[in-house]
Amino acid sequence: MLRGFYTAASGMIAQQRHQEALSNNIANANTPGYKADQATLRAFPEMLMQQMGGKSIPTQNNIKFPTRNPIGSLNTGVYVQEIVPNYMQGDIRDTGVTTDLALVNGTMPDETGSIFFTVQNEAGEVRYTRNGNFTVDGQGNLVTNQGYYVLDQAGNPIQTDGMEFAVSQDGNLQVGGQNIPLGIAYTDNANDFTKEGNGLFNGEAGAVPAGVTFTVQQGFLEGSNVDAMQSMTEMMEAYRMFETNQRVLKAYDESMDKAVNEIGRIG
Repeated sequence: MLRGFYTAASGMIAQQRHQEALSNNIANANTPGYKADQATLRAFPEMLMQQMGGKSIPTQNNIKFPTRNPIGSLNTGVYVQEIVPNYMQGDIRDTGVTTDLALVNGTMPDETGSIFFTVQNEAGEVRYTRNGNFTVDGQGNLVTNQGYYVLDQAGNPIQTDGMEFAVSQDGNLQVGGQNIPLGIAYTDNANDFTKEGNGLFNGEAGAVPAGVTFTVQQGFLEGSNVDAMQSMTEMMEAYRMFETNQRVLKAYDESMDKAVNEIGRIG
């Protein structure tokens, strides 16, 4: 009886976490470069149930041997194993703003491979982003909307001196007669990255190797890859599953109430 409480409760907790991930996706449906979170559910280890008994052998000493009769397996519930971002390319839209840059995936030899802009957070640490919604700060540095420095290939902030600049499709920023390669990094397994908020990812990445192709489009932004309609449908399914587990939990509670108050009174 008590195990049923735990199984139903674990289902409710798992669906609640699934709902939270879906809600966050919908809230960021219009955030440039946002990668939708996907919750993966996994069952707890199953338990093999056996009936314990004994068998007496008609002998002078009446010997009794223990016996075990397999009943079957029992599932002990479900949990959210992890929440993994979906790194699929988002839609590319024209903004006409020269400081907006969009990374467009080309050839990726690894299915889980991805490319990112390299930026520097407030602690001076290197982070990665797909959000190319950049601007120029008061000191002439190319920065994200949160004020993080956009880095070049050498890992230094990009100084534009407030002048107009052009970006070629191979990722070279041209300003004041200088050619500055953008710090575009590649990882062969983006699933190892972790989200840190503000569109930043933390992980290990390096230079773009041979065989990996991409283009940089100036005046464009990569949109979120959230499918709002699908996310709403999944939210309804998760809500129904939550309600189902809630009804099971209520049924167990009513059965326990009868066992304690009615059957116990008769005894």
